[in-house]
Amino acid sequence: MKKILIAFLLAGTFSLSYAQSDYYNDYRRSITDINWQNVAADLILSAVQTKQLNALNDRYRDYDSWNRVYVSHPDRWREDRYYEIERILGREKYTQFKKKYYKGQNPVAVYNRNKNNYKKVKVQKTKVYKMDKKNGHHH
Repeated sequence: MKKILIAFLLAGTFSLSYAQSDYYNDYRRSITDINWQNVAADLILSAVQTKQLNALNDRYRDYDSWNRVYVSHPDRWREDRYYEIERILGREKYTQFKKKYYKGQNPVAVYNRNKNNYKKVKVQKTKVYKMDKKNGHHH
């Protein structure tokens, strides 16, 4: 029983670290998938707004700096990031930003769907087949 418990705990640890990197990859894509110079030009942002957006995008330059903040709640980055973007842009320009770059959807919801897609893929990949002890067939 102890071996099963230890194996289960180890598997949980590895899957948690994998999930953390998925969240971080989403975070990085939220920055790299958008041309922020175009955002500044399209929304006619002030120099101060552009500087604040660039600072926000540079806040966590690597996984370790991001993970120090989000280790307990890796999905919180979405709310934090998009709340901050809305604060910088203002409600009207943030709405324009969502329309152009997220098809009018809330970016947090977009990344929540991504998170759920990761879970579906993981479940399919980690499906375990039990061996029938009597005749050696999978079922």
